[in-house]
Amino acid sequence: MKKQVLLKLLALCLLTYLLGIFCVPLMDIDATQYASISREMLLKGNYLQLYDLGNDYLDKPPMLFWLSSCSMYIFGIHDWAYRLPSFLFSLLAIYSTYRLALLFYKKEIALLSALLLASCQAMFLINHDVRTDTMLMGWVACSIWQLAEWYQHNKWKNLLVAAIAIAGGMMTKGPLALMIPVFAFVPHFILKRNWKAFIQWQYIPLLVIIALLLVPMSIGLYRQYDMHPGKMIGGRKINSGLVFYYWSQSFGRITGENNDKENAHFFFLFQNMLWSFLPWILFLVMGIFTAVKNLLQAKFLLQKKEEAITLGGFIITYCALGSSSVQLPHYIFIVFPFAAIITANFFYELLVAHKWRSWEKPLLVIHAIVFSLLWIALLILLSFSFKNIPIYVCIIAVCCFAFFILLLFAKNLSIPKLLGIAFFTTIGINIFLNTAVYPTLLQYQTGNIAARFINDNKLPKQHVFIWGDVGDARNSLYFYGDYFFKKINSTDQLLSGDYVLTTQKDYEELAKGKPSTIIFTGKGYPVSRLNIQFLIPAKREAELLPFYIVKIN
Repeated sequence: MKKQVLLKLLALCLLTYLLGIFCVPLMDIDATQYASISREMLLKGNYLQLYDLGNDYLDKPPMLFWLSSCSMYIFGIHDWAYRLPSFLFSLLAIYSTYRLALLFYKKEIALLSALLLASCQAMFLINHDVRTDTMLMGWVACSIWQLAEWYQHNKWKNLLVAAIAIAGGMMTKGPLALMIPVFAFVPHFILKRNWKAFIQWQYIPLLVIIALLLVPMSIGLYRQYDMHPGKMIGGRKINSGLVFYYWSQSFGRITGENNDKENAHFFFLFQNMLWSFLPWILFLVMGIFTAVKNLLQAKFLLQKKEEAITLGGFIITYCALGSSSVQLPHYIFIVFPFAAIITANFFYELLVAHKWRSWEKPLLVIHAIVFSLLWIALLILLSFSFKNIPIYVCIIAVCCFAFFILLLFAKNLSIPKLLGIAFFTTIGINIFLNTAVYPTLLQYQTGNIAARFINDNKLPKQHVFIWGDVGDARNSLYFYGDYFFKKINSTDQLLSGDYVLTTQKDYEELAKGKPSTIIFTGKGYPVSRLNIQFLIPAKREAELLPFYIVKIN
């Protein structure tokens, strides 16, 4: 595998990210909510206390909002400005994965590790549907790399950067950023029989630096919640923001103190990895199996250049997250750098060292079938599901599928054929998703449609109100409308000349209290809850949610 080819493929992955960042509107629910919170932070200038549409917000720490609001301050209130910091952290995650792998493996494997991470489906998704996970992955990958450097070279600069990265991760999504390095290095030390590593005086300044960096966030939590105990957040009484953040929100889900339950079964995260770690998921499973087998044969004893940071970090973190009472698909993304290194090591043994020749052809056939089905699914989306996608896009997609077929029968590729068809498929399909499918899909998002009408027709935003339940659309409406539209619950609050956004089912009640004229009719859809009926044009109408913008007479 040539270095130049791998670097070009990596550049294509980054280009695909940028297409998503600049071409795809923000998607309800989380991305638009976090963008709206970042915008609100910027406009209020309050960086220690978090608010969502004027209400106390405690669900996530402030790092994402700090950096995104700073980006908006510099570049203006745009969706791409909100995404920019997370994109930079995805680059940090990829580079940290490369440097971590380089400490223990050949440069070829390190480059491949970075590329496998960059090209998995999750990375394409979380660079435009930005949540806290993109940033968290960067912080954690950097902290693991810097700690590994410190253990090998004993340089204080590595320990300092590790402390900053751990604190940054904790201010992004909580104590898990501190626990994952523990999950990664404890089995590594045990298998190395490196007992001295468990007790080192340098851990004290490491923890002190982390604690000092957490002070501003902790002050904000104390002022917002501990000084005002009894606030109701999400139906739960909060007496201490510090206790909630440092314990209940994370560890309480494992110990049972947090009674929230969502997708609480052990294999939920693995089921979602079947798509989120595509096209590498089967190779990851085989890589984990062979790594565990090698440990058994070595009687759980690692040699000098061997490592268990990635294997232990992935398995133990998965078990911890899988034991949680609340699980969402993106929770497991944090350990994808570990997964990428495990998979790259397996790929090298399979395709370069040819350690398992009998597996090469079956794996090629299986993935050729899977990738063909993915290309066919894309063609159906482009040509059948969304008729307003230009015909030339469909023609280009057909040509790409034809080229994919040619790759299957080509000889003398610059990289192994299995890798070639995998990279061509994952990069190619995501380019079409980011430039054609997602932008078309998000034309149905209620908040975007309403905000576009309000902006294009220059409605006086101080006289535009929300009536009834518009659901998830509020955050996208506020962000793209660039205004905090007030929600009202009484028609007495409306005057002649005011404008109201309301759903079709709520309009009847509004019309009883105030005579009005419908000036815009739209049909929206909660795109984050996509179903097969919506994708079938003949059945789509029944899935759409009509809404109106009316003018009070």
